[in-house]
Amino acid sequence: MNRSYKFGIVVVLFLVAFLTYLEAIEPEPLNWNPSYSSNDKIPLGAYVLYDNLKDNFAETVKVSKTPFDFLTTYKPEGVYMLINSHLQFDDAELGKLLTWVEEGNTLFLASDAFSKNLLDTLGLNVSTLVPDEGISSRPMLNLVQPELRNDKAYLFDKEVYHSIFSEIDTLDHTVLGISELYSEDLEIEDPEVNFVIVDHGKGQILLNTTPQAFTNFFILYEDNFEYVERALAYLPADATLYWDEYKKAGKTFQTSPLYILLSNKALKWAYYFTLLGALLFVLFEGKRKQRAIPVKEPLQNQTYHFTRTVAGLYLDRKDYKKVAVKKIALFLEYVRLHFRIPTASIDEELYRSLALNSGKDLEEVRKLFQLIQNLESKNSITKEDLLALNTAIASIKHK
Repeated sequence: MNRSYKFGIVVVLFLVAFLTYLEAIEPEPLNWNPSYSSNDKIPLGAYVLYDNLKDNFAETVKVSKTPFDFLTTYKPEGVYMLINSHLQFDDAELGKLLTWVEEGNTLFLASDAFSKNLLDTLGLNVSTLVPDEGISSRPMLNLVQPELRNDKAYLFDKEVYHSIFSEIDTLDHTVLGISELYSEDLEIEDPEVNFVIVDHGKGQILLNTTPQAFTNFFILYEDNFEYVERALAYLPADATLYWDEYKKAGKTFQTSPLYILLSNKALKWAYYFTLLGALLFVLFEGKRKQRAIPVKEPLQNQTYHFTRTVAGLYLDRKDYKKVAVKKIALFLEYVRLHFRIPTASIDEELYRSLALNSGKDLEEVRKLFQLIQNLESKNSITKEDLLALNTAIASIKHK
């Protein structure tokens, strides 16, 4: 490998490392995906709105079920707020919502697109506002009531597809808010309807085609919080607010494999009965057919008895040296098997390992091996030497 080739490899590796470093220190890009969830602090989340709503209503309750299940199960009273980029209802769900409103409750809906059955029922039509000049589609918003209307329109300073009510019935619908695409003077000269209220039975339905107006980005931009405060002033403040967290583009999805089973009542009970049947089968069928397992006595340690017998013979003959040799060999085997410490080399490393594993003092371990070396160097030893060895070994083996 020549020198220039090595230099080229070094340059390539350096560039790769440098690009990796630049990628690592680059700040995470801002997430502009629509969420409308009260848990999200991203620009198009609704954390700020929900946090302020808690201070302006008698009570706020998060709803993580479908409107049909929630209204069927709990029979609530108050304000039901649903905000999302699109709101779709099947016929049964829409019927449940409308019946609930007829009983004297308030339904607040903010979305770019509503389900066709809802629009047909209320006699509304929604279309997208297309700019006459240029390509900017930043919406300006304002309210129509003189006491709520601002001198300058409130700007959502981000390009979006802006929806409006292209068809309303002035006899049944009351216009609350208007909008127009951006102009430099922030004046709405050719207003389009984006916020209406519809009486339905004893209750009311408020519909807004600009859900972006209720996001963190819009509320925290200049004085736009005033628009949200004034738009929500049409809601009864002394009521309980039910905040929808189910029909959300940024809702949290369940990833458990059992979620589908346990979220459906029929499947959930089928799952429970299957588990119960399996348990009963194990308890009764298994008990009836299983044979008794015979008891096997463990094998005795004959080496231990053999060693005791041989040691007894040496003691009878007063050959204490051979007894000591056997005892030392057994001790070293104990160190290898019990502490997993090799004994091929008797050195300071062995002393430290044995002291650490046995919990004994290093000096005590060192004295034991010095005694072993001393006894191994003698041709014969006394009974007192053997007793000293036995005591020292017992001290190490027993904590």
